[in-house]
Amino acid sequence: MKRFFITLAYNGKNYVGWQVQPNGISVQQKVQEALSILLRKPTGIVGAGRTDAGVHARKMVAHFNWDGDPFNRLDLIRKLNGFLPKDIAVNDIYEVRPDAHARFSAISRTYTYYITTQKDPFLYELKYRVSFDPDIVLMNKLCGILTEYEDFTSFSKRHSDVKTNNCRIETAFWEKIGNDYVFTITANRFLRNMVRAIVGTLLETGRGRMDEEGFRHIIEAKNRNLAGTSAPAYALFLDDIVYPVDIRVEEK
Repeated sequence: MKRFFITLAYNGKNYVGWQVQPNGISVQQKVQEALSILLRKPTGIVGAGRTDAGVHARKMVAHFNWDGDPFNRLDLIRKLNGFLPKDIAVNDIYEVRPDAHARFSAISRTYTYYITTQKDPFLYELKYRVSFDPDIVLMNKLCGILTEYEDFTSFSKRHSDVKTNNCRIETAFWEKIGNDYVFTITANRFLRNMVRAIVGTLLETGRGRMDEEGFRHIIEAKNRNLAGTSAPAYALFLDDIVYPVDIRVEEK
């Protein structure tokens, strides 16, 4: 039995998220169906995590097991991209160690969130437009505070089935690019709705409604009701997932 990683990108607009759900079509469902048809055998995949409905991914990673005849990696990528809908693209497939796991072997994940102050008829579904100029200096000051904590219950979706709300945030920062404000955050793991809740809370600071003391109080209270409203899903992207360098099996 061999294990393979598959890396893909998708526009999440038309999906209920990554994970298979009973109430709609997911990205995982579409990829599993395509793989099963092309490999002529039911083939399930396990993702590195689950993005919420409407969230996009520039790099999602999933793994699947294969005990059938060898396949041509590049040929399978080409066929998958011809079979999958236009909003899902497979970028690579490669063999990994048998114990490699798309979710549990990941070292870090990086998300980006896009905010704009300009009305754009072409990118309005990919950027969250706000009617004020956020105070990026103050927001970046509070971003540094995030790295001091581990329990992010205040930014987690309520009644989630996770065993712990602890995460290790490595970096978090805002950049101003033209009329856009881009938030980048990297951590070992993320809770459901976590990035969007953090963005919504930082925007309260960016418009002068919260200071450092208030931000710390929200985190330490471990109460989702105290944090800001979650920013919309359509401006959030899963940008990257990092794994150990030796996880890949070199081709012979």
